[in-house]
Amino acid sequence: MKLSREEVLHIARLARLGLTEAEVDKLREQLSNILENFEILQRVATDGVPPTAQSIDLQNVMRSDEVDPSRPPAEILANAPRREGDCFRVRAVLE
Repeated sequence: MKLSREEVLHIARLARLGLTEAEVDKLREQLSNILENFEILQRVATDGVPPTAQSIDLQNVMRSDEVDPSRPPAEILANAPRREGDCFRVRAVLE
């Protein structure tokens, strides 16, 4: 499906994009190619294929939580540029 120049400009207007003439021509070609690929995919027979969100089985790759003792505050704050007691001191970001 070939998009017209006006359709590309309409899409750009909806997306609030300002395009140069060269960009319009480039996007016209790229978007037309994308739509042609979707037309090819629509011709694929999918009868008997159940709808799915994932094509492969998902597995959890996270390790289980383990409780470890904390490091002493003096060690954590050893390289802090500014500190106040056992806390990091940072400049205020809000008034």
